[in-house]
Amino acid sequence: MPAYCRANAYAAFANELPRIDTAVGLFRTAFAIARHEQPDASVDDAEQFVAELAETVRNRVHTANTDAKLAHLHDLLFDVVGFTGNVDDYYNPANSYLPDVLRTRRGLPITLTLIYKCVAERVGLTVRGINSPGHFLAAVRAATPSEPEGPRAWMYVDPFYSGELLDSADVCRRIAETTGLVADNPAQWLAPATHRQWVSRILNNLQAVFAHTGRERDLFAMQELQVLLLEGSPF
Repeated sequence: MPAYCRANAYAAFANELPRIDTAVGLFRTAFAIARHEQPDASVDDAEQFVAELAETVRNRVHTANTDAKLAHLHDLLFDVVGFTGNVDDYYNPANSYLPDVLRTRRGLPITLTLIYKCVAERVGLTVRGINSPGHFLAAVRAATPSEPEGPRAWMYVDPFYSGELLDSADVCRRIAETTGLVADNPAQWLAPATHRQWVSRILNNLQAVFAHTGRERDLFAMQELQVLLLEGSPF
């Protein structure tokens, strides 16, 4: 059993690891992180909310056209519901906790992208996380599954900035502005994140915040989850 992480959070995290490579497993694993501080948070209620968002989009769209789905998805998530980045309190741990992000509609790029993915895939879109330095993004498949991969097969979305659509050059400029880095190979900045990388980055963000604010026990708790993620379920 963990020495620092709340036991039910640790157990919930471990129980989801066998299916972390699915969208459901990713969502539930990330949600379990928040249960360290919010033991009574209900993942079932959170999934129901995501399902209701997707159902609203499906009821609006009467075509298989990707652009139509995206237009209604973005109108609902960003204009009606109001998901956006928490620019005023960026380093608040709540921005990494899915229960809080779903409640306040404010979060980090990585948690907002996760919610975006889970809603979008329920309406038939294909979404992956982009593990770019300093600013996590979504990529939506623009081409049909029968079309070959290529530079125009994917479009990039920034849920932190209310679903702004970007091309690859825009992404590189945004990362350079955010981090000060210069890309020797811009393609490296557009690499998709595995679900384990996705969760690991959420944990890294929390560890950085807790280290900066002197919350050592919470820092150690996130480190325990990080080890569990790397080594696999102990149960």
